[in-house]
Amino acid sequence: MDFKQVQQSFIDYIRDPTKPLPLDTSLERMQVYRELFFSNVMGFVSNGFPVLKSLYSENDWLVLVQDFFSHHDCKSPIFIDIAGEFLDFLQREYQPKDTDPVFMLELAHYEWLELVVAVAQQDAKEAEIHPAQIQDIPLCLSSTARVAQYHYPVQHIRHDFRPEECLDTPVFFCIYQDEEGEVSFLQLNPLSAQVLAYLAGQGLTSFEGIVNWLTITYPQITPEVLAQGCLQLLEQLATKGIVRSHRR
Repeated sequence: MDFKQVQQSFIDYIRDPTKPLPLDTSLERMQVYRELFFSNVMGFVSNGFPVLKSLYSENDWLVLVQDFFSHHDCKSPIFIDIAGEFLDFLQREYQPKDTDPVFMLELAHYEWLELVVAVAQQDAKEAEIHPAQIQDIPLCLSSTARVAQYHYPVQHIRHDFRPEECLDTPVFFCIYQDEEGEVSFLQLNPLSAQVLAYLAGQGLTSFEGIVNWLTITYPQITPEVLAQGCLQLLEQLATKGIVRSHRR
């Protein structure tokens, strides 16, 4: 057996102890290795998804993370990457069980997004803007901000609040870093969420460009009303550092 085969058998056993022991290794030694690797992954996942974890019994959470550890092929050992891999596992590979809440995927995404924003680095090309500048300079969504939509009230879910039904209308959030670099959450109305999603999609645009897009999207509302509402929204977002511009 060549080195790659030995290495693969080592990995296979660590991920799933029902697999054969690697050649010339002892059960006791492999159990130590496996517990070390699994404990690290368990810690990363539990710390990344504390609310989701709180909804499970200790054993059910252990089984869920074990399923992830055994069957998902992680590409990176970095904490934030493992959290993303766990979310990807839940979305693409995992078959929900009776012990899983109906809102599991949305809550996991919400907690993962908080992690993403927490470690995001501000783009050096971006600059803060004064609200009075909005109509005169290019605009962009901050590189440390994200916009999301959910069908469950994920912001309120906890051990003693587990909604069983979707909301009548989705909830929208902007998750961003405040001026101290702390993660903050701003609940949005549908139009505000669309404006921020449009900014995110465009990368860089103008106030006039946003208003023109809104006019096409909402033909039932007069351009003057849309322009005034959009200006007020962008002024508020600029003061929070969510809407920014690019340095010249």
